[in-house]
Amino acid sequence: MSDELSRRLRTAGRAVGRAGLAHAYGHCSLRVDERHYLVTPSKPLALAAPGEACHLLSIDDPIPPQVLGEVRIHREIYRRRPGVGGIVRSMPPHVMTMAAHGTVPRPRHGFGSYFHPAPALWDDPQLLRSDEAAAALADQLGGGNAILMRGNGAVVAASTIEQAVVLTWYLEDMARIDLAGRAAGLQDAPTLDAATCAQRATWQGAIAERMFHYLSHDDPES
Repeated sequence: MSDELSRRLRTAGRAVGRAGLAHAYGHCSLRVDERHYLVTPSKPLALAAPGEACHLLSIDDPIPPQVLGEVRIHREIYRRRPGVGGIVRSMPPHVMTMAAHGTVPRPRHGFGSYFHPAPALWDDPQLLRSDEAAAALADQLGGGNAILMRGNGAVVAASTIEQAVVLTWYLEDMARIDLAGRAAGLQDAPTLDAATCAQRATWQGAIAERMFHYLSHDDPES
């Protein structure tokens, strides 16, 4: 296993934590190869020390006891989607508010366009600790890149771990905009249509790289 993959993963996890997208709970992973994935240390994301060992797991095996239980979500997504290279499980505050009320944000600005027509919603407030539930959540996510978990935050999947971190930040901003509009009585405000979202949701121009650089600036391993 490459030390570089572990460094990237720790850096991504700390970026999520330092941005306030996760607190004591949350985890990140990246795909190593067709059958294996790497998971952040079993501790708050922002507290992972430089060089600290990550967990190397197989998509064919049960989750070992020293690894956080909801990591089975990552395993089930990797099993179903070979194009996914990174996953973030987080609890951003505005996303948490919407998820706790059983609703999801709609694409109303540029960052929201990456989630057209809307993120999925896992409508169960219980901690996800069974293989059956993890498989059902992965099925519900389908080919999308985000699913909100009622009262429990969100899961974001992307082609790289860096892109998954960026999309997690976008998802939180999407929820912030939606909640601000609702608070201002703008419930009938327009959403972006499919064609607009397809054009706006681009990764050209180092979109992900610039945001990840911003989120990971001054990281001890960046």
